[in-house]
Amino acid sequence: MNRLFVVNKPIFRTSNGYMGYVKRKYGTKKVGFSGTLDPFATGCLIVATGQYTKLFQYLAKTPKSYKATLWLGANSPTLDIEKVDSIKETVLFDIEKIEEVLHSLKGELTYYPPKFCAKKINGKRAYELAREGKEVDLKTITSTIHEIKLLGYNHPFVHFESTVSEGTYIRSLGSLIADKLGVDGTLSSLQRIHEGKFYYDDEKALDPFSHLALPSNVYIGKDEEYLELGKKLSVEYFEVKEDGVYLIETCNFFSIIEILDTVVKYRFNRIPKFEEN
Repeated sequence: MNRLFVVNKPIFRTSNGYMGYVKRKYGTKKVGFSGTLDPFATGCLIVATGQYTKLFQYLAKTPKSYKATLWLGANSPTLDIEKVDSIKETVLFDIEKIEEVLHSLKGELTYYPPKFCAKKINGKRAYELAREGKEVDLKTITSTIHEIKLLGYNHPFVHFESTVSEGTYIRSLGSLIADKLGVDGTLSSLQRIHEGKFYYDDEKALDPFSHLALPSNVYIGKDEEYLELGKKLSVEYFEVKEDGVYLIETCNFFSIIEILDTVVKYRFNRIPKFEEN
């Protein structure tokens, strides 16, 4: 079965661990997901089965939007509620002050990722090193905060929503808010609302080819059998001949090709077309 859809990942389940449930529900062995959510986070998780698992790198998944709650006064090395080690009382802030801080983070932002993250250091995940008590030396990253707004403030909890570029760590964003307010802070909830045009809709099957961040090209050769059999292709038989990665549609299937220096290569071939299910 080839299927692309969005699940609503529950709290305190790893993204990878939740795939066991998806496999059983849909009776399939080949399942993949894109955009790992932390165990304490919930919400939009893009899932594919069968041959559609090959398409993750080509999906239009940005910008992404999240709703989060920042717990002022709480401290956690993971920047979330999984390892809270201290809680202090903090002063009551003016809403205007909080809105000012949120607004100051809008735009291009350079910061350190959380030590408990999936980035690799010398072949090992940062969170694995952190759990072992080893030194975690991460380089700064740059993200774009397209929009960030205050949803509510019920002391000591700040509820906010942010729309960000791919790869942004909302836990770090929460920590930056707390730092600018001059207090400890950690996220007590995090929900991903959408990734690009992907959002949770009762796990409805989606047409992957309406969600690909790829330009289309047209094969103008006389015989589509060349594509179907994966034979060597010449750039002269394509409508667009410039370098790039393209989506090609035939009567029966889709292909993804790359043109580079007039040489045509297959990225993927004979991808089944979407059928409503």
